[in-house]
Amino acid sequence: MSPTPTLGDVRVLEFLGLGPGPFGGMLLTDLGADVLAVARPGAARPALAENRPVVEIDVKSPQGRARVLRLAERCDVLIEGFRPGVMERLGLGPDPLRELNPRLVYARMTGWGQHGPLAFTAGHDINYIGVTGALHHAARRDGVPVPTANLLGDFGAGGMYLVMSVLAALHERGRTGTGQVLDVAIVDGTAYLTAMLHEYRSRGTWSDVAGTNRLDTGAPYYDVYPCADGRHVAIGALEAPFFAALVELLGLDPVWTGIREDPARWPALRRDIERAVLKRTRDQWARAAAATDACLTPVLDLAEAAGHPHLSARDVLVPAPDGGPGWRPTLAGRPRARPAQAEDVLARWCPGDDQDGGEH
Repeated sequence: MSPTPTLGDVRVLEFLGLGPGPFGGMLLTDLGADVLAVARPGAARPALAENRPVVEIDVKSPQGRARVLRLAERCDVLIEGFRPGVMERLGLGPDPLRELNPRLVYARMTGWGQHGPLAFTAGHDINYIGVTGALHHAARRDGVPVPTANLLGDFGAGGMYLVMSVLAALHERGRTGTGQVLDVAIVDGTAYLTAMLHEYRSRGTWSDVAGTNRLDTGAPYYDVYPCADGRHVAIGALEAPFFAALVELLGLDPVWTGIREDPARWPALRRDIERAVLKRTRDQWARAAAATDACLTPVLDLAEAAGHPHLSARDVLVPAPDGGPGWRPTLAGRPRARPAQAEDVLARWCPGDDQDGGEH
């Protein structure tokens, strides 16, 4: 059964930025919220803004500021991603807006947060995950940490944390009738994502030496291996039954099922796995492993992912709208609706309002 939108009565005013803010706006839109994005006049549209209407407003002008105030008075959530103090200087900070609309959830999406020594400095995903310890373990032993694009900080620890915080605030508002001001920081979200690693470390089962632990390529049964065609497979046979299935699939010596947890033997086990995987191509291994619990899967690029039978069956990647190039992710089973026109949203939020004044 396909899920149904649950946020259809929630109005979100989003100030378009880069990375986690637009990702949060995209996700809220796909969850059914009524989202209107605000952009500077003539500004290029950022990525992740294509599924919702955009209105251009010069927020530095008196007319533009007045228009934002009218919209904020009629919405449930406001999302902004400027450096601390910018919205206050525009006269659009949380105090005047929540005075107009006490039910407003005012979400501030930044990298460093609203306070702290780095709050007013620039930064990006790589910096936020760097200071939290998360980037350190994206490396093999004696290797250089490799950034995971901007998936971990911007989207996992930023955009997802933003949406979770907004939904929690809306739930609380249903109980109290009052909105909140949310200080959503990527650095906070990233640190929270490292909770399990900190717990393991406190137990003495996680080393600060990258590439020596079970989950950071230290264990040979949780790693990526090259195949006969130069492409790769991912192996994640952590539990004993899954490792036994991997041993059978690769044709390894069964003795490994009883001694694999000895780190002193990991170099030899790694060599055995490497030699075995090199005997077939990536897709040959993928077909052989598909009906097993060996936890071996192909490493696909973005273009190939859309053709994977499991992703295809769940409709999580669909052709770009209007015949454009490439694919677009969707929430499984929830087709993406065509964006409404900004004029229609404005008329619905502010019926009879004067919409001139040079804005579009």
